[in-house]
Amino acid sequence: MTISYKTAEQIEKMRIAGRWVRKALENCRAMCKPGVTTAEINDVAEQVVRESGGLGLFKNYPTYRPGEGFPACACISVNDQVVHGIPSDKRMIRDGDIVSVDFGVKIDGWCGDAATTILVGNVDPAVRKMCEATEHVLTIAIENIRPGLRWSAIARRMENYARSAGLGIVREFVGHGIGTQMHEEPKVPNYVSRELLRGDIELRPGLVLAVEPMCCLGSDAVKVSSDQWTVVTADGKPAAHYEHTVAVTETGCDVLTK
Repeated sequence: MTISYKTAEQIEKMRIAGRWVRKALENCRAMCKPGVTTAEINDVAEQVVRESGGLGLFKNYPTYRPGEGFPACACISVNDQVVHGIPSDKRMIRDGDIVSVDFGVKIDGWCGDAATTILVGNVDPAVRKMCEATEHVLTIAIENIRPGLRWSAIARRMENYARSAGLGIVREFVGHGIGTQMHEEPKVPNYVSRELLRGDIELRPGLVLAVEPMCCLGSDAVKVSSDQWTVVTADGKPAAHYEHTVAVTETGCDVLTK
C-alpha cells in the first residue's frame, strides 16, 4: 500500500476544492424541495463546477462497462438508495423523502469530496433519528482523529455508536484517501474487520481522508440496481450518507469541506 502524505501547501489547495464542494452541497440543499426532480438538483451542482473552473469528479467516472461512465455531476440517492443514485428528470422529490447528495470537484489538480443527507419536509421520526445518528458517526470520527492512533480505533468508535443506535452499517463501500485523485490509498472502513486489523493504518500528519459513513434503518445488506450504478438497501429501508474530506494535523484534524 502506497499512501501519499500532503504538504501544508497541498492541503490548502484541497481546502479550496473543499469550499466549492460545500457550496455545491448547500446550493443543492436549498434546491431540494417537493416537486423538484433529482435532475434539477444535479443541474445546480453542474453550475458550481462551471463557476469553479474545475473538473467534476463524478461525471464520466469509469465503470467496468467500457465507455459508460457515471452520467451526472452529483450522485443523488433517495430513501432506500444508499449511494451512486443517477439523477433523473423522472424522479421527483416528495415530502418526507431523504435525499443523499454526494459531490466532488478537482481544482488546480487537487480534489475535494463530501456528501450530506437532506431531510425534506415531514420526515418519519425514525428516519430522522437514523440520519442524525449517521451524521454523528461522522462527527465521532472527526472528534477522534489525531496522529499516532490507528484507524481501527476510530472505526471501532464509529461502529459501536452506529450499532448502539440500532443501525445497519454498509460494508461494501468505505472511505478512502484523497488528493490528486478522488480515490487513493488507504481504504478507511466505518467498522472493524479482519482485513482492517491485518493492514491497520497509523494516522500521521499530512494524511487526507474522505470519511463517509453510510448507515441503514434496517440490515447491513445492499445490492446494485439494474442500472449498474445505484446501490440500494436489500430490505428496502432508508439509508443515510454523510462525508467530509479531513486532513490529519499535528494535534488532531482539519475538515477541508466545511
